[in-house]
Amino acid sequence: MSKKSFFPSLNEQIDLIKRGTSEIIPEEELIQKLERSIKENIPLKIKLGCDPTRPDLHLGHSVVLRKLAQFQELGHQAILIIGDFTGMIGDPSGRNSARPPLSFEEARENGKSYFEQASKILHPEKTTIVYNSEWLSKMNFSDVIKLASKYTVARMLERDDFTKRLKNGVPISMHEILYPLAQAMDSVAIESDVELGGTDQKFNLLVGRDIQREFNIAPQVILTMPLLIGTDGVEKMSKSLDNYIGINESPKEIYGKTLSIPDNLIYDYFLLATDIDKNELKLIEQDITSQSINPRDIKRKLARKLVEMYHTVEASIEAEREFDNIFIKKGLPDEIPEFLVDSSKSELDILDLIVNVGFAPSKSEARRLVAQGGVSIDGDKISDIKEIIKINKEKILKVGKRNFVKLICK
Repeated sequence: MSKKSFFPSLNEQIDLIKRGTSEIIPEEELIQKLERSIKENIPLKIKLGCDPTRPDLHLGHSVVLRKLAQFQELGHQAILIIGDFTGMIGDPSGRNSARPPLSFEEARENGKSYFEQASKILHPEKTTIVYNSEWLSKMNFSDVIKLASKYTVARMLERDDFTKRLKNGVPISMHEILYPLAQAMDSVAIESDVELGGTDQKFNLLVGRDIQREFNIAPQVILTMPLLIGTDGVEKMSKSLDNYIGINESPKEIYGKTLSIPDNLIYDYFLLATDIDKNELKLIEQDITSQSINPRDIKRKLARKLVEMYHTVEASIEAEREFDNIFIKKGLPDEIPEFLVDSSKSELDILDLIVNVGFAPSKSEARRLVAQGGVSIDGDKISDIKEIIKINKEKILKVGKRNFVKLICK
């Protein structure tokens, strides 16, 4: 008698795997792998490569991490590959110029931070962590030449970002061409069954599939996820574009930023960035199209959900209460941090003040905030970048929508 499989049925697995997925290449191979996995009671190896260039994760990163977590829930083996070696090359995907490489130490440190944050989404005890320097650093020049011989220049230049750079006369360095091959060797090293990535990673993932064949390894199935549009409603979520919601941000930041997204993104955020079940998702889709329900109310539900996921239910309730107090009732937060000003230096340039309290990294950024009308003292907007603030009594400095500090002369 055959042993009963501990995996959900094929239909259950496919249903969850397809949620929010952009492409499965090829889907029939995934079905075959899942059927064999169920029959033999052996989990599939699901690979996700992590670029440690930026250690701070946001909801855009969470999309593919949530898909990896779903595979974990289905009983499969999640393998997180920290690209400490490839980070020293710099992933050219989706870029119109070369990405500055990291040092080995920077890549390792960022990789550690990445996993700590990713653990808010993944089941850390069920996640295998490997660093690709373990195999890539052992390759000698002869190995690299043999690997390079397995792929043509013509095929490599088919990738969209390389094509654009060639057309615009932007240089492409040889190390960038080697990047997809290095990433492909990760798939060879762990013999991955499925590799996950954003739609901008499709080329790299397909190279991995081709190189696995060259090493007589069953090619991995490719699963790509959409790129989450940022809070500006235009560009993909990115810290450099300041249109992101960080998973490590405070409850009030997550809540407030979520309410700033355009209405047309509400469903995508529920689908790609939360774990609500399909029945609730269907009801939300109906509510969005309903003329009788204000999109703001659905957005508030989304904001509470995201705060709850990365903090607590209590934190989500408090974040909403504080948001309403500040933006609807026009009040002040219950708790405002204090900043002590030396009485001998109680007259401060507004730009210096903004930088000193930590609301801007530089005077040029502080200048931009003032120019945009986002700075006020005791409710009075500051419009002059040369304004001198005299702190002879307690004053409230507000920068942006959610940053408050109590200025106290000591």
